Amino acid sequence: MLREFQEEIENCQKCSLGRSRTNLVFGTGDEKAKIIFVGEAPGYYEDQKGEPFVGAAGKLLTGLLEKIGLKRSDVYIANVLKCRPPENRNPSPEEIEACKPYLLKQIEIIKPKVVCTLGNFATQTILGKKVPITKVKARPAQVKDFLVFPLYHPAAALHQGWMRGPLEEDFYKLKDFLDSGIEPEPVIEDPEQLDLF
Repeated sequence: MLREFQEEIENCQKCSLGRSRTNLVFGTGDEKAKIIFVGEAPGYYEDQKGEPFVGAAGKLLTGLLEKIGLKRSDVYIANVLKCRPPENRNPSPEEIEACKPYLLKQIEIIKPKVVCTLGNFATQTILGKKVPITKVKARPAQVKDFLVFPLYHPAAALHQGWMRGPLEEDFYKLKDFLDSGIEPEPVIEDPEQLDLF
């Protein structure tokens, strides 16, 4: 189903980025993942390869996942934007609005339990609020049928060294959160077992 959706949007021209991209960067990973990591937009290497998080920030993300016992193949990784903004500038509101339905459709198809937003743009897009990442990081919030767990963007931690420690700490908080049992309630086949009040 994801593959069909990817083919459907492969030639998207909803905004000007469609004309400047090398490749549309859809997403990679486990199509039945319990966790999706959402970044902001593809960078140079992602645009060249057509995959998210393959540059320096991607290496850091892979290392952080491994520290909490996850492999990239265990999760799904995508971005808010599917095309690289020129010179890696910030996404414009129009570009986010054009691409947001694609991200929401990916989430709808995968049905994760947790969406980890990386940085301000992903967090604000998924929460639908202009909140700074510093105020909400590592604080889970319920959105529709999934939980959002905001984190700093690995690229920000590369550019601002002081963020690296907090980012690593927040990944351990994510591990604790995942280990604490985010499993949904078991389905009770026999109505007699229901605790009615």
